[in-house]
Amino acid sequence: MEFDQSSFNQFVLDNKVIGFFEKPITLKSGRTSHFYVNWRVPTSDAYLLDITAAHVAAAAQQLGADCIYGVPEGATKLGVIASLRLARMSHLFGAGSHVIPMGRAKPKEHGHPKDRYFVGEPAGKTVVLEDVTTTGGSLIETIDKLIGANIDVIAAVTLTNRMEKRDDGLSVEQAILDRYKGKVKYVALSRADELLPMLILRDKPAEHIVAELKKEFEQYGVQPLALQ
Repeated sequence: MEFDQSSFNQFVLDNKVIGFFEKPITLKSGRTSHFYVNWRVPTSDAYLLDITAAHVAAAAQQLGADCIYGVPEGATKLGVIASLRLARMSHLFGAGSHVIPMGRAKPKEHGHPKDRYFVGEPAGKTVVLEDVTTTGGSLIETIDKLIGANIDVIAAVTLTNRMEKRDDGLSVEQAILDRYKGKVKYVALSRADELLPMLILRDKPAEHIVAELKKEFEQYGVQPLALQ
């Protein structure tokens, strides 16, 4: 199975992962926005979670990954299921061939050192998975911990990139490339600047919402075609 961009974008739109707000909300980052990106419903429904995991596993396979590690705790569940799907896609799949990694939100105080941060330590080429990236803080913190534990992190994958700039003026992609000197790729399976124009054409929100979205994206030097 190969990752299909148009199919994934349609999946995002069909399941209302992205949408508009009449009045802006405050994000986790402290910034305000007139649109949301929320993967809670697709990752809480067994059928939709399985489809999401299939898309993630296909992308991870193309990156040459051996396992997928979900950022604790938001992407843990999806990471486990996608990692199992990835393992089953391998012709080497069998007893002892792959691990299913899972991280702890807080380090365990007692027990074996390998169990302090993990309930199953990543092995081989590892992809770190996040559901949504805004400034990339949680994603970078997780990658740092894995690299500190001598895990071979080859890529950071997010389900949706909000396409915002960080306070230092960098995109999340550039921040990751710079921090890890190009050794860790950043891959967004979907992007807000591509999804929103499709959503606008379909749902036809009020003109003032489109105007506010345009202002919002101009802050980050991003100009989605349908918002110009």
